Amino acid sequence: MNEKALRTLEYNKIIDLLASHAATTFGKELCTHLPVCTDLNTIQRLQTETSDALSRILRRGSISFGGIHDIRSSIMRLGIGSTLGAAELLHISSDLDSTLRVKAYGGYTGKDSDTISEDSLTEYFAELEPLTPLNNEIKRCIISEEEIADDASPSLKTVRRSIHNTNDRIRSELSSIVNSSRTMLQETIITMRNGRYCLPVRSEFKNQFQGMIHDQSSTGSTLFVEPMAIVRLNNELKELSIREQEEIEKVLADLSNQAAEYCEQLKYDFNTLSELDFIFARATLSKQMKATEPIFNQMGIISIKKGRHPLIDPKKVVPIDIMIGKDFSLLIITGPNTGGKTVSLKTVGLLTLMGQAGLHIPAFDGSQLAVFEEVYADIGDEQSIEQSLSTFSSHMTNIVTILNKADEKSLVLFDELGAGTDPTEGAALAMSILSSLHRRSIRAMATTHYSELKIYALSTEGVSNASCEFDVETLRPTYRLIIGIPGKSNAFAISSKLGLPDYIIEDAKERIGHQDKSFEDLISDLEVNRVTIEKEQNELLRYKQEIEQLKKNLAQKNEALDANRDRLLREAKEQAGQILQEAKEFADLSIRKYNKWMQEGGSIKDMETERNSLRERLSDSDVAQAKHKQKQNKKVSVRDLKVGDSVHVINLGLKGTISTLPNAKGDLFVQMGILRSLVNMKDIELLDEEVITAPGYNKTQSGKILMSKSATIHPEINLIGKMVDEALSELDKYLDDAYLARLPQVTIIHGRGTGALKNAVHAHLKKLKYVKSFRVGVFGEGDHGVTIVEFK
Repeated sequence: MNEKALRTLEYNKIIDLLASHAATTFGKELCTHLPVCTDLNTIQRLQTETSDALSRILRRGSISFGGIHDIRSSIMRLGIGSTLGAAELLHISSDLDSTLRVKAYGGYTGKDSDTISEDSLTEYFAELEPLTPLNNEIKRCIISEEEIADDASPSLKTVRRSIHNTNDRIRSELSSIVNSSRTMLQETIITMRNGRYCLPVRSEFKNQFQGMIHDQSSTGSTLFVEPMAIVRLNNELKELSIREQEEIEKVLADLSNQAAEYCEQLKYDFNTLSELDFIFARATLSKQMKATEPIFNQMGIISIKKGRHPLIDPKKVVPIDIMIGKDFSLLIITGPNTGGKTVSLKTVGLLTLMGQAGLHIPAFDGSQLAVFEEVYADIGDEQSIEQSLSTFSSHMTNIVTILNKADEKSLVLFDELGAGTDPTEGAALAMSILSSLHRRSIRAMATTHYSELKIYALSTEGVSNASCEFDVETLRPTYRLIIGIPGKSNAFAISSKLGLPDYIIEDAKERIGHQDKSFEDLISDLEVNRVTIEKEQNELLRYKQEIEQLKKNLAQKNEALDANRDRLLREAKEQAGQILQEAKEFADLSIRKYNKWMQEGGSIKDMETERNSLRERLSDSDVAQAKHKQKQNKKVSVRDLKVGDSVHVINLGLKGTISTLPNAKGDLFVQMGILRSLVNMKDIELLDEEVITAPGYNKTQSGKILMSKSATIHPEINLIGKMVDEALSELDKYLDDAYLARLPQVTIIHGRGTGALKNAVHAHLKKLKYVKSFRVGVFGEGDHGVTIVEFK
């Protein structure tokens, strides 16, 4: 792809945005050198990788590539048998840690590997090898870049123990000398000079103090003397230091030899991590731009749906629909200045480059792009003072190059074609250039102000007009691209709005030829008709959406009514059957009693008692039916309702509590457990609250408190930064509230730190009877920084 087009279409700025999302050095290099591909299979592979990475980000969250160092030079040194330093080995260890983390993200560590669906990135994750034994050995031996662990080797541990003992003997000897020669010393301190222990001796006592002079102060008043009594010990210490360094070199050499055995795997891991970083950078850019994967074809068809220029503020950019290559191969865009013509050109060119580079494009799903071997663009002011070229000359030089190199597999973009010279000659040249491209079946787009080109597009098959919409009332472009209709420059309307006298505008109109004036009037009429039709279509679409919503609501309401009707009928049948059964059993019992009394001559008193019992039972049934009828006929008024009243929602068959008073339409909110729903007062009935008179019982608002807690309690609590006592007090209250709210489980965030807060939380949880179990979090829940609690 030619560099001039990449620069003109600002492809480098897209590359800079992409590189900002890469974390590794090599990943940024891959982003910086991202090529524009021309092979369809390669493009589709890159697009699939970007889509799969985006899918993983949306399902599992972002992936971290932090801590990855460029170890390519270290791997080369290992390959020739060199010994690496502590810092280089730690960089290898850090890369292996990142390898393990990335492999776990891909789902290829542990039992989750079977549940991950395969995609184009599966092989990348599966082939990563974290080399855990090597990584653990490096961590065991090397504490930091400046410190090797004592346990790195037995010999090193022995040498360091000897160094420690020798230091103790030297300090003990020096402390004794300091106490006995305090008057000769400038200060009673022990210092080091040239790696040997010394004492600061006053210069006047240099002959009385036995030892070797290693240094003196700037004033000469203090001499730093190594006492003769510790010369041998200092020599031993020096020898031990040399042996320590030798042992460290042995440890590093051994670690380097172990790492050298895995040179190929280390190189593969590094390259794979960098490639994944590059792929996920493309996916992150796609997510940021709200982009989609385009559909590619080799038929030269471009169909961009609601495409947005990626470098314009997303809050300000106006999406455009562009189609070229199917019904026409040449598109001529006209309209006023600053109306969006050039942006439309750049949008098509830049989205084509992005798509062929494997990047998603900021457009609606289903957008199509063609694979072009070259994209040519003549956009902007090409004036060159150094080459003594005018604007027209420089543009024409570029156009000549394009005409010589372009073919049917090229996309050509012209901005203000033929401008910068005599309008008549410029329009003629523009038509000839476009005709040449059209005859050669080259996909091209051009912007212009020339009316001749509008007529050319109307009269030539395979060529179409397009216009950038302009609102004459506000004197502002809408930046919408309308394909099929030529645009007007609107010079007279704009001039009139800006205050140019009417007589000048009328005089200017008289100077326009009759044919040109008729053509402009035709364009104006077309624009008015288009706007009217578009408004009517939008209105019809809105009505259609409202009708669909009403149909949906009606269907849902009918389903609810049918369900409630079936439930009520079923309950009524069950209740009627129960009543009949009870009546039958009671009647059978009464008949048996009367038969027995008739046979045995029962007492009149017993018969009268039984008859009164029957009469009372019938009376109770009549009273219950009367109450039920009265209850059904009772209407609820606004004055009867107040917040907190218990009600029965008839159409839902649920009990609840009034949360708000009715509005003008009679609608109010009712809280039913964790469900808060808007219902009409016609669909509710007041419930008489039961009065419980058991001994020691006081009526409370516990039900409402429980309902409130279930609606407001959060499923997690953050204790990070709190002292243990403060955290436990807050945790205790939170767990009580969560248990009362009947949450099945909650998350306690305590962080890792020293582990004191986590241990205190776990100890506290063991004492709580309503806690069924608790565990530390797993990957994706917060790991060891959180504890998951499950209630009984």
